[in-house]
Amino acid sequence: MGVGAAATTGVQAAYGHLLDPNRKWYNNRRLIALNAWIVLLLITSSTNGYDGSMMNGLQSLDQWKSYFKFPTGGKLGLLNAIQNIGALAAYPFAPYLSDGLGRRPTIFIGAVIMCIATAVQTASQSVGMFIGARFLIGFGLTFAANAAPMLVTEVAYPTHRAPLTSTYNSLWYSGAIIAAWTTFGTFKIHNTWAWRVPSALQALPSVLQVALIWFCPESPRFLISKGREAAALKTLAYYHANGNDEDPLVRYEFEEIKAAIEFDRTVTANVGWKSLFATPGNRKRMRIIIALAFFSQWSGNGLVSYYLNKVFDGIGITDPTIQLLINGILQIWNLAWALLASAFVDKIGRRVLFMTSAAGMIIFFTLQTACSAVFANTGSEGAAHAVIAFIFLFYAAYDLAFTPLIVLYTLEILPYQLRAKGFNVFNFAISLSLIFNQYVNPVALDAIKWKYYIVYCCWLCFELVFVYFFVIETKNRTLEETAALFDGDSATAQIAATAAQQAGVTHDVKDEKSSGSFHEQAPVLTK
Repeated sequence: MGVGAAATTGVQAAYGHLLDPNRKWYNNRRLIALNAWIVLLLITSSTNGYDGSMMNGLQSLDQWKSYFKFPTGGKLGLLNAIQNIGALAAYPFAPYLSDGLGRRPTIFIGAVIMCIATAVQTASQSVGMFIGARFLIGFGLTFAANAAPMLVTEVAYPTHRAPLTSTYNSLWYSGAIIAAWTTFGTFKIHNTWAWRVPSALQALPSVLQVALIWFCPESPRFLISKGREAAALKTLAYYHANGNDEDPLVRYEFEEIKAAIEFDRTVTANVGWKSLFATPGNRKRMRIIIALAFFSQWSGNGLVSYYLNKVFDGIGITDPTIQLLINGILQIWNLAWALLASAFVDKIGRRVLFMTSAAGMIIFFTLQTACSAVFANTGSEGAAHAVIAFIFLFYAAYDLAFTPLIVLYTLEILPYQLRAKGFNVFNFAISLSLIFNQYVNPVALDAIKWKYYIVYCCWLCFELVFVYFFVIETKNRTLEETAALFDGDSATAQIAATAAQQAGVTHDVKDEKSSGSFHEQAPVLTK
């Protein structure tokens, strides 16, 4: 894949002129209802964020450390990593449930497992019981985390899709905030409820999903893939056009989804795992997806996300109250930056955000490393405070892209037939990177202290080079248009022509051979 972004000319070139200018999310009760259901899906990410921040907080609680006999080294790594080991066990099954049963049933199954697991975790009487419960949490979370973001991106109103899908991963920090401040609040409890209360609260998002998920709309793309076209059209019409199934936007969405799914079936007769790497377009997708998954965890953020207490110990901040307080403030800071970036994904663009994020991380992590070295050699209090400042600035840079965009970009570049399996590979790669981080980071920090940061400084430079050469721009496109970018002009033109013809509108393809931009080839639709 070459350098640079594909040309984009704005949402109006594709479907923008079909949108009712008076139909806003805040003045249309059905869009309000749709976005409310999407919030129910988004909180799946909060569960994951809660877990990481809770484990960070528990490591600062003497009540937790003493109850489990002060775990260190490999045992501490296992307590953190076991959730991701549980996720690995579920990955072979998650995409088959999402594609076979549907997005909603898969979320329900995952939420039920997590409710059971958090109950066991809260009641743990031994370290083995606690580890087993965390394994189940990871196992259940995999099902919900596979289906929920796909349902968000497949059911959202066209102009809301990118910001809402970006918000999914951004809400990781909402769970982290609740966990950080919960552990800070229970710090004063002088018994095991200091850690049992945070453990119990981890179930809250899953309880809400178990109770409400069946009222949420199912993915129109899933329904069409199963031959339930009438149900898909009804869902699109109800939420996107106040029930009018003849609305030109609804007709265009419906026919484009049908055309894209039919095209994928024709090209990929066998949609097994091999198909993810069977064509040049799919190999390009998987190269980007796997790289972004590892980048999201190997950018130095894993040090603070899971071992903040060790980072602080390394700069002389050992008071648990101060550690917990900084952790709580950091999560609020992260959420603010991630949500800000989510709001601008279609205005600024994915490529610009990725490159800005990578460059910013290099600068601030290098400065954090330098200040850590100064403290190690001089014990300077000013250097310690500078480390904290650069941690905050590093996360601001990280949150511009590697929080909001990784899920959005992965889902939108995958065609429907490969979306569940491809997204499962993305989550699998994240789990592998996390397991490595959670085992290696504490050992490396204990062994070589701040010098371990130099490894991440070098790796961040590689990330910037990769993003520059391989990430292309995808803003202001529908899911079908974006996915077709990787399959060549013939794919985009065929999907556009079929959708326009079936919708009964005028089709005008401009300069198909000379441009790689679907927007320059987009059908001109008239009612």
